[in-house]
Amino acid sequence: QVQLTESGGGSVQPGGSLRLSCKSTGYKFGSACMGWFRQVQGKDREGVASIDHNGKADYADFVQGRFTISKGDEGHTLSLQMNSLNPEDTAMYYCAAETGFLEEWELLRVDMFREWGQGTRVTVSS
Repeated sequence: QVQLTESGGGSVQPGGSLRLSCKSTGYKFGSACMGWFRQVQGKDREGVASIDHNGKADYADFVQGRFTISKGDEGHTLSLQMNSLNPEDTAMYYCAAETGFLEEWELLRVDMFREWGQGTRVTVSS
């Protein structure tokens, strides 16, 4: 059974940094697409950053160079380094994986990913 487990969320002041981690068990997502998504209560889940099957990263426009996604340990782990956080980044962050091929324009689409973690909460406030 595939399981994705996120960690690293927490509370931070504006301008601060957090590093989110996602660990997969039951499946090694070596060449799969993996991504980070976030959801604010009452709003739709949205893509933040993803890595395609070739290891190429894609980011949402709002990231603006502040976040870095990386995959490690032959697909068992996924990280998201988040710098210069602002209150608008406050959300539940989810790790997701998809073993099927995704086109570049699909990498940040919630409906293209079939495996999901339970989420880790990020709060940015002063």
